[in-house]
Amino acid sequence: MLFKFTCAVVTRLLFILVSLIGVWRVTWVKNNNLYWFLTILYLPLVAEMILTLRRRKGKDYKWFSPAILFFLISIIPTIWILELHHQQHRTNDTKCNKLDSSKSIKVFLDEWRNLTNGTVNSQDPLKLLSSVCANDWILALHQILLILLIVGKWLLPIAGGVTRDEMSQLLLIFVGIAADILEFISETLSDVNENNPQFVYIILSVWTWSMLQFPLHFSVVNTKPEDFCEGQGDSLLSKHRTDIWNIVETLFLQDGPFFIVRITVMILFSVYHQMLVFFTIKNFLVVMLNIYRLWVICIDYKS
Repeated sequence: MLFKFTCAVVTRLLFILVSLIGVWRVTWVKNNNLYWFLTILYLPLVAEMILTLRRRKGKDYKWFSPAILFFLISIIPTIWILELHHQQHRTNDTKCNKLDSSKSIKVFLDEWRNLTNGTVNSQDPLKLLSSVCANDWILALHQILLILLIVGKWLLPIAGGVTRDEMSQLLLIFVGIAADILEFISETLSDVNENNPQFVYIILSVWTWSMLQFPLHFSVVNTKPEDFCEGQGDSLLSKHRTDIWNIVETLFLQDGPFFIVRITVMILFSVYHQMLVFFTIKNFLVVMLNIYRLWVICIDYKS
């Protein structure tokens, strides 16, 4: 019981810590302390933690994770602000410390050790962190966000009615989803011209929409007979609920929107390169295979 309680608290504290780092970065980039009011978005997560610990002893819910949803609500606005600011000020990002090679990372770590040896001003480490290129900062936030969503779901106490096997499958699915989402947001934004802010909004909206897959757990958790009312046992939804949700998730939350955005980038901006073409074809194949899968399920059910 103590272990579950500790995991529930530590996970939510990690959520708040990462969100706080994002808010600090926003206030530094914008040079406006009013952005600290973004911390108000942490209140739902804190309230959820208190209620869950008191009523459910820290256990998550079967089909839905409020902690993950409120974590996304607290950090997604900061990433939006950073992404939009970076798109508008790309030309000012020339004099910065890049972390795109082992040599540059080694130089940065050496400077960090020199600044934190106790002989310099305590503000210098913050200045060194702020000198990192905006693109590297944003990419790091995306990576930490996705890793923490997976690790956080792993640490959260398992909800009643969910087996360890189902949880392990869910975590593996999360890893695949996270890789696709990270590739989409990092590569697609870099393909869009600076003079098209409207399309940047569209890309960020699709990215935000795809992140809704993490709070929802329909894709693995099996349906038990008692989950349905009497008379629903032979319906298509009752027999293939997990499969249908997987298809819906792919078509409307991930590969479908990703394909539309990528094909639009290719047509509207005349951008063609190996990775963009490959992932566009991949999204198209996944969409078509899922439509075919849905057709097979319907045919088998009728027969």
